[in-house]
Amino acid sequence: MMAEPLNPGDDAVPGTPGTGEDVCPRCGGKGTIEGGECRNCGGTGKVIEGIGGA
Repeated sequence: MMAEPLNPGDDAVPGTPGTGEDVCPRCGGKGTIEGGECRNCGGTGKVIEGIGGA
């Protein structure tokens, strides 16, 4: 099984315990910035972030 590549805005690979999907803070979930692909989320509009507060 190959892991999905991480985007710069991801804290961990999808499915990692203690993480969840969130809207990309740089592009606001659009996947683009100024007509180009958002580099933070890789154009998906989503990032994987740690949840909880441990």
